[in-house]
Amino acid sequence: MLKLSGISKSFIQRGKVLDNLDFSVEKGDTVAITGPSGSGKTTLLNLIGLLDRPDAGNILFMNESIHSFSRDKAAEYRNRHIGFVFQDHLLLPHLTILENILLPLYANTEVKTDMGESEKYAELLMKEMAIYELSDKYPFMVSGGEAQRAALVRALINHPAILLADEPTGSLDSANAESMGNLLMNINKELGVTLILATHSAGLAGRMSKIYTLKEGKLAVV
Repeated sequence: MLKLSGISKSFIQRGKVLDNLDFSVEKGDTVAITGPSGSGKTTLLNLIGLLDRPDAGNILFMNESIHSFSRDKAAEYRNRHIGFVFQDHLLLPHLTILENILLPLYANTEVKTDMGESEKYAELLMKEMAIYELSDKYPFMVSGGEAQRAALVRALINHPAILLADEPTGSLDSANAESMGNLLMNINKELGVTLILATHSAGLAGRMSKIYTLKEGKLAVV
């Protein structure tokens, strides 16, 4: 489904972060990327999501080379195939929880969106994640765990093939972190979404079917 070959990436301030890295993911996989802070976990996710471009190497998604996509085609790829969840929920404060969740649909100009059907899907996901009653509330009115669950629903609203989660439990207490881990596993099993997580949490990583550590620019199987 996804294959990275010979990927290298450097930054002026940090030097080489990824060094001739190879990485492949099959449809339906659950993958954890572990490693110390600054090792390049976020950089790797950003390259997969085309938020950044490699200095060298090739990225294939469904056997199509994607790393040289134009800006518009990269945006289409992200909107149609990739869901993002970050450590901070990044909900817009002036929008309700439901409006935040539906926001990616307005960016999807390639596909005519039936907002009625999309709202039904959002309702289904919100009920699944126990935040349906928060639809009309604003981000400042909900807890951190509830906001992170809303961000997860937002990431799923366009039916992505891959969910990229960067420290999805990093800002949560132990109870909410456990709940988020359960939700992620259910999403993989029930919706068939491929999970690629960057995490410091040994507990969350241990629930994934594949665990890698990123060190000195390369991935190794744990």
